[in-house]
Amino acid sequence: MITKKELLSCAINKFTQLGSKHVSLDEIARTLGISKKTIYTFFKNKEDLVTASLESLLKEYKEKINGIVACNSNDPVFCVVLIYERGFEYLKYFKPSFIFGLEKYYPKAFRLFQDFTEELAFTTVYNLLKEAKIKGHINPDVNLRLAVKIYFLRIDNVAFKKRISSIYTEKTFYLNTWLFII
Repeated sequence: MITKKELLSCAINKFTQLGSKHVSLDEIARTLGISKKTIYTFFKNKEDLVTASLESLLKEYKEKINGIVACNSNDPVFCVVLIYERGFEYLKYFKPSFIFGLEKYYPKAFRLFQDFTEELAFTTVYNLLKEAKIKGHINPDVNLRLAVKIYFLRIDNVAFKKRISSIYTEKTFYLNTWLFII
């Protein structure tokens, strides 16, 4: 018998690589060697599976962020760079249709994604930048809220629409996006 964790793992992989709208429950069931009916023992419908899959993925990412902050708490700017870098590591495995499909077809999951992004940006990152500013590591004239809006809330556009990684190396991109605030 398959576990819920195994089902979520398969669904996350399929949804992020192909887009949630383009993956059917039949396809997930076939991949796992189970019946579609088995999926319904865990989830009421596809939207619940998409939402639970995203929730699981965001939980994993949040745990990694908490680990970054815990291990580098004496250097808040470095924490922000590492969080940013880790975010790009996740995003490069997503097809753009995954996020866009959430917005169009799965509003509950998309709201979860937005809430996570806003919490990450305006709680975790903002507080780290505020701490760095207090320590004198960031120019006192920098508007931290604006910096967070520009560089964290719209990162999906940079990653997916511009495909910046095809123009610059990841390291160059990370370093240069944050140089203006230091």
